[in-house]
Amino acid sequence: MHPADLSTLSFDLMSLGQALQDGAVTPEDVVIEALRRIGDDPHHAWITVRDADTLRAEACARMAQGPAGQPLYGIPFAVKDNIDLAGVPTTAGCPAYAYTPATSAFVVQRLIEAGAIPIGKTNLDQFATGLNGTRSPFGACRNAHDPAYVSGGSSSGSAVSVALGQVSFSLGTDTAGSGRVPAFFNHLVGLKPTLGLLSASGVVPACRTLDTISIFALTADDAHRVFSVAAAFDAADAYARPAEPHGVDVGTLTAPRIGIPRADRLDFCGSAVDAQAFARAVDQARDLGAEVIEIDFAPFLETARLLYGGPWVAERYQAIRAFIDAQPEAVFPVTREITLGGAKPLAADAFAAQYRLQALRREAAQVWRQVDVLMTPTAPTHPTIEAMLAEPIVRNSELGLYTNFMNLLDCAAVAVPAGFVERPGARAPMPHGITLCAPAHQDVPLLHLARRWQAALQGRAATLGATGQPLPAAQAVTPAVPSGQLRVAVCGAHLAGQPLNGQLTDRGARLVACTTTTPDHRLYALPPVVTPGGQRLLRPALVHAPGDPSGRAIEVEVWELPAAQFGSFVAGIPAPLGIGKTRLADGSTVPGFICEPAALEGATDITGYGGWRAWLASQNGS
Repeated sequence: MHPADLSTLSFDLMSLGQALQDGAVTPEDVVIEALRRIGDDPHHAWITVRDADTLRAEACARMAQGPAGQPLYGIPFAVKDNIDLAGVPTTAGCPAYAYTPATSAFVVQRLIEAGAIPIGKTNLDQFATGLNGTRSPFGACRNAHDPAYVSGGSSSGSAVSVALGQVSFSLGTDTAGSGRVPAFFNHLVGLKPTLGLLSASGVVPACRTLDTISIFALTADDAHRVFSVAAAFDAADAYARPAEPHGVDVGTLTAPRIGIPRADRLDFCGSAVDAQAFARAVDQARDLGAEVIEIDFAPFLETARLLYGGPWVAERYQAIRAFIDAQPEAVFPVTREITLGGAKPLAADAFAAQYRLQALRREAAQVWRQVDVLMTPTAPTHPTIEAMLAEPIVRNSELGLYTNFMNLLDCAAVAVPAGFVERPGARAPMPHGITLCAPAHQDVPLLHLARRWQAALQGRAATLGATGQPLPAAQAVTPAVPSGQLRVAVCGAHLAGQPLNGQLTDRGARLVACTTTTPDHRLYALPPVVTPGGQRLLRPALVHAPGDPSGRAIEVEVWELPAAQFGSFVAGIPAPLGIGKTRLADGSTVPGFICEPAALEGATDITGYGGWRAWLASQNGS
């Protein structure tokens, strides 16, 4: 690719990554283009942009190594300025607080080792206190689509730099919604991972027990790729925890159960366009095949109020206690007011709030028995900078209505675009977004569901950030975390509604596909057996018969169950049946039932019926 064509090259990971891997562009070309796109930074997205010579030297070092073994080879990214990058000042949005770290944050270092190139440090609401992007002495960060509107915060510059196509992805942080609200306002994907999966080593804390690094990306697949690199257990972080298997991947289910707040619990702060946009998003969920279920949102809303209405604000004070006590005048006025309020709660207040939170967690757990995923507006509405500055605390509090509960309840979440709306005075249609959340360790299923959601967007909604570039084609991404599940194909008494299906459902299995085998199988009905309970049980035998012209595709169901339960399931299968491999119509192979050859003597060939249910129906009708 000629360097002149770089201006039209999308920086999404698929497009840019392919160009880099093919050698059509080089990492040096990319950093030069990133600097050109940043220019004089009219959006106030950046606090520190690294020197061009330094960036070119790093790019050349990547080129000398080559792309082998570097999944993010030459990819430019941005770092929120409360996350350490070696040799670059960390300000947390407060010049008087600044220090220059000798080492990069754990997550930043992993990304660099994977070949990514940090372009610099981005603007934020000071000390990550805010959801709007205006609370910075480096200037209010301006929205990528219309500079009159807020960018969202506190990870303001991180979102805007990605939305403008200056970098491929960025790191933010998220305590109350800082990795999600800016995604909504700038037409991005924002991943707020399960707490502890991304190390907080090298991060200036806001509320240490609730903080997580977040990821802004142009697509759900891009966020997943970055998460795959960034997620690793860090023993040096006392709040880190290893990733756990996520279980059934609800993002791939034909009909995931998606919960939405009851209508009387939805609040859009008087904005009719946002109410209409969320209603359209609910319709889109149904179009994806989801079963949409209204849930009691009260425990989530009450939890959200605890974050700033309870003693957790004391954590913000504790994070910068020595600094703000010594230099209160150095702190942005609104930030100072909020943070110093954290000196007031008593230890007894903290315990009382913890007790209430535990009760609310129990109430929320009841909701998760009804639904797989909760879908909410990411924010109730999108204010202008003028409106935000006129009432900074009130307007900011509104933005956290649907985000503040998630870290307190230990949820994973992904904010995704949901189209565009007409806003008063805006120079063009503005983004709208929703958030998908689920209990901890559901990050990968949420990213898979977000991928499906994004792929269903149409028209302008199916573009990347504020770049106007179209969504790239979906590309397989190796899951960042294993499911801990095993799949098994069943063809007879274990089918849904059949006598032995309980052996699956009692072990937590979920139906994931109704399909057929490859067209080279035969199906037999074995002589019936009588169970210990006196039940006369009919059983089939599925036989792979390659080359047999009378073979055909046989109906099967694919069920998924926890690997820990698979052994007991197999142990309960009586001879002559057992578990081998079943070849499915899509070419994949999964564990499935096989039969000892000797047992076929005297069995009835029912291949012509194409499946067990069809044969049973013929018997019932005879």
